[in-house]
Amino acid sequence: MEPVTLAPTAAGAARARRANRRHWSLDDIPWHAVQRDQVDRHEALFYMIAAASLMESATDLYTANLIEYFSGDDEITSWLKNYWLPEELQHGRALRHYVETTWPDFPWHKVRDGFVEEFRPFCDEALERARGLEMASRCVVETGTASFYTCLSRASPDPVLALLTRRIAEDEVRHYKHFYRFYRKYREIEQPRRSAVAPALWRRLRMTGGEDRLIVLKHVHAARRPGMPLDRRTYRRMHRQCRALMRPHFPIEMTVRMLLKPLALGPRTQRMTVPILATLTRRIVP
Repeated sequence: MEPVTLAPTAAGAARARRANRRHWSLDDIPWHAVQRDQVDRHEALFYMIAAASLMESATDLYTANLIEYFSGDDEITSWLKNYWLPEELQHGRALRHYVETTWPDFPWHKVRDGFVEEFRPFCDEALERARGLEMASRCVVETGTASFYTCLSRASPDPVLALLTRRIAEDEVRHYKHFYRFYRKYREIEQPRRSAVAPALWRRLRMTGGEDRLIVLKHVHAARRPGMPLDRRTYRRMHRQCRALMRPHFPIEMTVRMLLKPLALGPRTQRMTVPILATLTRRIVP
């Protein structure tokens, strides 16, 4: 595909100035107030937070091909380099700090080295054939992360973890809005049919929680339970524990609305579709 060169618009420049306002930092989190005794009772929390910290810390591994794909669009590549990637990496640092504060015996750096070595080959993921469809698929990714951290914030028995994951969830919602805006920008250029957008959303949805989740959990489990392999039985038990903790707090309607937004359904269709999909979602997630 030939690169399309697009200069930043005045509106884009204004958004960049707003984005340049102070973002939260690790110093804004009251680490001294972490309630370890509350979190230690929930092994599922350890696995979810440790796995998330590793995944977020590896964002730079798969960002280069996304930036290259949008080469020529300075507005998008600048935002990816200067805002999205640094904020995602900050999420990894903050979650790592929480893990090291709450579970100081967990060898985070050693585990990350092993995880990255195995995960790196999976980072050259296939991109959608059109830029607009790729941005639509990115909306799915941000929907998943926004929903996950919102759920964690609601489920956390530790106020510090609730605050941290709420901050991350707010970032992910804001990232979603950027990707959605970029999707609309290319929708005007490429004019994709809804019949092309829906499969792109579905392809990305199928990828979430797949091989990458299994890889990261395998490395977390190996450090947490040395000598005990992550077999199918153990993985299912772990999944049940996470589901029991998270399911009552899952933001179902928010998730469904975010997933449907790139389809640009009419108001009547939207009103009919959201409740149906919300009902189905309650049965299968998280």
